[in-house]
Amino acid sequence: MRIIERRTPQKRLASPEDHEGLKAAMHQFVIDRIEDDKVIYDDNQRKLEEAITAYMRQYCRIYEINIGREQFNQLEKELLDEIVGYGPLQALLEDPTINDILINSPKEIYIERRGVLEKTDLRFLDNRHVLRVIRRMISPLGRRIDESSPIVDGRLEDGSRINAIVPPLALNGPCLSIRKFRKDPLRAEELIASGSVTEDALQYLTERVEKRTNLLISGATGSGKTTLLNILSQYIPKTERIVTIEDAAELQLRNGHVVRLETRPENNEGVGEISARELVKNALRMRPDRIIVGESRGGEVVDMLQAMNTGHAGSMSTVHANSARDAVTRLEMMVGMSGFKGSSELILKMIGSALDMIVHIGRRSDGMRRVMQISELKVIDNEIRLKDIYRFDDEDNCLKRVEEAEPVPLLESAAF
Repeated sequence: MRIIERRTPQKRLASPEDHEGLKAAMHQFVIDRIEDDKVIYDDNQRKLEEAITAYMRQYCRIYEINIGREQFNQLEKELLDEIVGYGPLQALLEDPTINDILINSPKEIYIERRGVLEKTDLRFLDNRHVLRVIRRMISPLGRRIDESSPIVDGRLEDGSRINAIVPPLALNGPCLSIRKFRKDPLRAEELIASGSVTEDALQYLTERVEKRTNLLISGATGSGKTTLLNILSQYIPKTERIVTIEDAAELQLRNGHVVRLETRPENNEGVGEISARELVKNALRMRPDRIIVGESRGGEVVDMLQAMNTGHAGSMSTVHANSARDAVTRLEMMVGMSGFKGSSELILKMIGSALDMIVHIGRRSDGMRRVMQISELKVIDNEIRLKDIYRFDDEDNCLKRVEEAEPVPLLESAAF
């Protein structure tokens, strides 16, 4: 952008194409003045906002930049977001229709809305700008990100999950992924109205939850596992004590007697980590009626299955898998990798005796999340079998009750 010197008698109207350049120059001017004016740093956000506006007007006077009220208000909002908030992400974080925000590079910002990815017109100034916003996000978490610690996984104050990775691991510059946290939990009526599950199938699931069925929800990333777990958990009787264990607290249980536990990553010195497995073991000493593990992904699977087998009926969890059958294989693999000393047959029997039901949920090509399969696990003649109760019909595009389905034997996993 060409800046008119002060000696030029005529003021210049900034054209729309100068907007980004004007914002960058004004941003630097404001930051320089704030750094010089130490009194601004007193945790008074309103005072800081007023100072930013005053510095913007000062910039326009010094460099004789004549812009309209509408453009000035737009610049003011963007600079406030830059300095006080999260830059171009601020508007996306405030939009309740957006589920995910994905930053691949300064000029590539994608969002997911109603299950469909789309590229936005928003952009950062450069890689340093992206890094500043990431550091602003993780600062309240007591975490740092740099070349020596290039990955951060955490949770924002509103519950949104963030993952950031920077060079040298990220070749094209800092990358950021944000899974937004819905403030008002999705209700069962909304799930039925969206076509994710039929009223009949949901009624069946809620009855099984009330009867203390040990339940596992499987699906791919972003398929809606936690959402369904949230809804089903509301049907746990309020007289029961629940302990939840999560890597990042997402469950929004409205039951009265709930104890929420969250894992802790290692600190910058590489110590202080508290794993999900440690929390599951501790939960067993807390007199729970049910244990809910937000996501099973490691050695905690062994303790979760043992809890289901030792008086904590009605416990629930989720797992990444492509089908109900694949979910059993995933559990078998995780138990084996945990150091459990037992044969594949013993592991399968432990899974079969602990789990009563698997609900598989998937995301279709149109972005819709749907319950694809509801299956019971049965142990018949010392063999674990899956019996479909509901199955998604591709022709009719809906979930249907399976009449008189025979339990299908599970092939032994080749994981060992």
